[in-house]
Amino acid sequence: MNDHISRIQQNIKPLRQQIIQHKVYSVIKDIEDLQVFMKYHAYAVWDFMSLLKSLQNSLTCTSVPWFPIGDGETRHLINEIVTGEESDVDMNGNVKSHFELYLDAMEQCGADTGEINRFIAVLRKTGDFGKAFEMAGTPEKAREFVAFTFDTIRTGQSHIQAATFTFGREDLIPGMFMSIIEDIHKNFPDSISIFKYYLERHIEVDGDHHSHLALQMTANLCGDNEVFWQEAEKATIASLERRIALWDGVYAEIAIEKVLK
Repeated sequence: MNDHISRIQQNIKPLRQQIIQHKVYSVIKDIEDLQVFMKYHAYAVWDFMSLLKSLQNSLTCTSVPWFPIGDGETRHLINEIVTGEESDVDMNGNVKSHFELYLDAMEQCGADTGEINRFIAVLRKTGDFGKAFEMAGTPEKAREFVAFTFDTIRTGQSHIQAATFTFGREDLIPGMFMSIIEDIHKNFPDSISIFKYYLERHIEVDGDHHSHLALQMTANLCGDNEVFWQEAEKATIASLERRIALWDGVYAEIAIEKVLK
């Protein structure tokens, strides 16, 4: 194991534990609670793809005429991750991105996809994040999460983007959450089977194979540059703090709705 990788993993343990043990999981008791969770989480699933494609754009040649760019191994690593994320298979063997699979899961369980779809539609048309957030009615914590992701993208620094992608966005689904989903699935198998599949697929692909590829990619990009490693760790910590804030937002909305019931 790369010493720098080990150092980052050690230093972010407290933040990772805050995410894995976050109180939001304990308040998800039924389909309605899960619908709120998915409404927020959809933004993280979407901007994850944007971070991934930004890395592919900077580490490979995605324009014509084609020219070899960067290190061949790094190109292989990012392209393999993109293939798995952008063109995986659903429960029926249909090829689609993980984001599209997530939307299918939302629709099956009755979660509101209108908000995230409006956000994307307005952003596609105008390129204006502020207007897209406003028109969609995006919750504040989700806005802040997406804004941080795109601030990271705008740095144009591949090692920072890779670190955020690798340490801040991978294998953060706790066993507690999977247990909750299993219990809800037993009572409502026709409502969350796609979401259950999505989580299992995420753990199988992202939390295992892709995480190893991402670690190697980050190590390749930082190399022996101590400044790059320090910047990578700083960005990772900020990313995890944003995830905690996002989960805080989900928890607050679910808690309020329970009081109002």
